[in-house]
Amino acid sequence: MQSAKEKLQTLYQIYEKPMYHIAYAILHHPQQAEDAVSEAFCRVIRHLDKIGEPEHPKTKQYMIKIIRSTAISQYRKNARENSRYAPWDDGILQIPTEDTPVTSSEQQERQMAERLAISEMLGVLNATDTKIVLLRCQQDMPFREIARQCGMKEAAVRKRFERARKAMMKQKGVTSYEQLFSLQ
Repeated sequence: MQSAKEKLQTLYQIYEKPMYHIAYAILHHPQQAEDAVSEAFCRVIRHLDKIGEPEHPKTKQYMIKIIRSTAISQYRKNARENSRYAPWDDGILQIPTEDTPVTSSEQQERQMAERLAISEMLGVLNATDTKIVLLRCQQDMPFREIARQCGMKEAAVRKRFERARKAMMKQKGVTSYEQLFSLQ
């Protein structure tokens, strides 16, 4: 019978690479996949006494279950963190009003170019999506309030806003949100 240390070494030798491939398929990021494998083996250590022979089919199923669970948890954590730090600046569509002071003709030309570019981008959207984008970006209105005003669910407003951003990016031929409003 193997000692706990030998059993863990054997498990690692057999399952480390397959576990990495499973984690990478879920996370699509090499370092996160490695972290998921490490975390999975930490979980395995806690339950090492419950694991049978390393090459047994039930052990293989257990190892796959552990890595899938760990990688999916990491994926969900990433999604939560990414939603907190959106790469989109909602203030980017702040359209200057007539009350906005103009200090130079160069600045005035830039504002006109911005208005024209924004009009062109909004032109690819239907009336509802344009309203959502303008309420969100021009009036800095929260999605909950926009949903109430439009008589829609908040999730639907968020999705339409995201689709509108993608449509504007496609119309301008850019691949990132940062490029969307650059006027070069």
